[in-house]
Amino acid sequence: MKIAVSELLVRYLERLGIEIIFGMPGAHILPVYDSLRDSGIQSVLVKHEQGAAFMAGGYARASGRISACIATAGPGATNLVTGIANAYADKQPILVITGETSTYIFGKGGLQESSGEGGSIDQAALFKGITRYNKIVERTDYLAHVLNQASKILLSSNAGPVLLSFPYNVQKELVEEDLLERVNTRRSAHPPHPRPLPVDALAELIVAAKHPVMVAGYGCIKSGAQEAVAQLSEALAIPVTTSLKGKGVIGDGSELSLGSLGVTSNGAAYKYMIEHADLVLFLGAGFNERTSYLWDEKLLENKKIAQIDNDPEQLEKVFRADVAIHGDIKDVLTEVLERIEESGAERKSLRQFQSHMDGLAKPPSRFALVEKFYAKLAERFPADAMIFDDNIVFAQNFFHVSSGNRYFPNSGISSLGHAIPAAIGARFSDAKPTFAILGDGGFQMCCMEIMTAVNYAIPLNVVVFNNSTMGLIRKNQFQLYGERYIGCDFVNPDFRWLALSFGINHRKIESEADIDDLFAHSDLTGAINLIEIMIDKDAFPDYVSTR
Repeated sequence: MKIAVSELLVRYLERLGIEIIFGMPGAHILPVYDSLRDSGIQSVLVKHEQGAAFMAGGYARASGRISACIATAGPGATNLVTGIANAYADKQPILVITGETSTYIFGKGGLQESSGEGGSIDQAALFKGITRYNKIVERTDYLAHVLNQASKILLSSNAGPVLLSFPYNVQKELVEEDLLERVNTRRSAHPPHPRPLPVDALAELIVAAKHPVMVAGYGCIKSGAQEAVAQLSEALAIPVTTSLKGKGVIGDGSELSLGSLGVTSNGAAYKYMIEHADLVLFLGAGFNERTSYLWDEKLLENKKIAQIDNDPEQLEKVFRADVAIHGDIKDVLTEVLERIEESGAERKSLRQFQSHMDGLAKPPSRFALVEKFYAKLAERFPADAMIFDDNIVFAQNFFHVSSGNRYFPNSGISSLGHAIPAAIGARFSDAKPTFAILGDGGFQMCCMEIMTAVNYAIPLNVVVFNNSTMGLIRKNQFQLYGERYIGCDFVNPDFRWLALSFGINHRKIESEADIDDLFAHSDLTGAINLIEIMIDKDAFPDYVSTR
């Protein structure tokens, strides 16, 4: 039996386990939309295609599953670029479907054509650097091969976005429905990592160290290694610091937590590592610019270094390790802990650690409202909350993420305007209390997607820091450019009236009493709320700008 390519594509999505697709229709992708109407896949209409890409990314991050977005040719596809670039940097498994003009008018100046022919936009070239695989499917005789290539990327342990573009006439062509039987849509069992792994050598390093420190990254969350990290930490009294994306691997309030490591953090982990650590164990943590304080050599100087990562490309990427293990973090740590227990090793002395933590001075906060908001957020939602955060500086220092919550900082390419659509996408995957936290500059890049939440009755809390400026730009211009401010200040809309026009709730936070009232009387689990927190535009976070 023959079916249209558009229907076969939708069946392919279903076999991949895709339940929701975020996007916006256009004339050149309508055959696929028509096939979606009779499927079990929910089509979510967004307000801008960038929002669709961010929603798909949020869905993938929260669920750990393949997600999808869809757009028409030309501007529909080009509007996806920033969101897909973000997904590429974060290795998110997103299947992107776009339409295209019919093949028989390629090069003739068709409306919204992006085939690259005749001077038209070359979509393949545009997405080449931000997808793991992209293809304009001009014929059906290699369709099974194309879908298998897409599956190979999407189902891999180190995935990334895949873009498939279908010309209008190809979408309507008929193919044999059993073509899908030649397409793999199931994740194969991962082959065992080569043995023997140097687990014994790693265990010996840990036992020999006097003051080891674990740096836990997002790889621990992907591996489900949170409990293994906590067990090793507790068994030998090893302090743990996390990367920004790894916040919550162990609770920030845990006895052995050093908090988050990074240039915008409070510096507790940085100071302890420099002054005391003799072994640093990296667990699924990229030693990137933010985490490494611009690769400050003092962090790793005169120390043994060990690394475990599921991604072989991350091993010894920016430093040489005494032991580097390519493997599943949870499995490797479990083996290491068994070796250590067999050796009868004693717990490390906590004297230096406790003295260090007791000696940390806490300066008076210039962001009392923000600090109290995060304290109340952690108290009100000790578990089962999802927080998408564009304004990472405050959360890195003030928000004690528990091991039961999920904190999603604006990683990837750190695009403003990410938090709201990403949080909406995540909320489609999981009915947990959800917060999108961002500055007022980023808010105006994506606030229209609040109406997507309204249209689909998606509960969401949007928290906006209101200081009428691009805060980090103003900070840089204050510290590095002699207070020569340009391009950072602006006038905000009246958020109360904006919320009213959206048909959602509004709260304005100007005092600590307002925060108490917010958490005491607002519905933060089943409603859509716009919460603005007033802050001083000339109060800057404590870290020093570097550029």
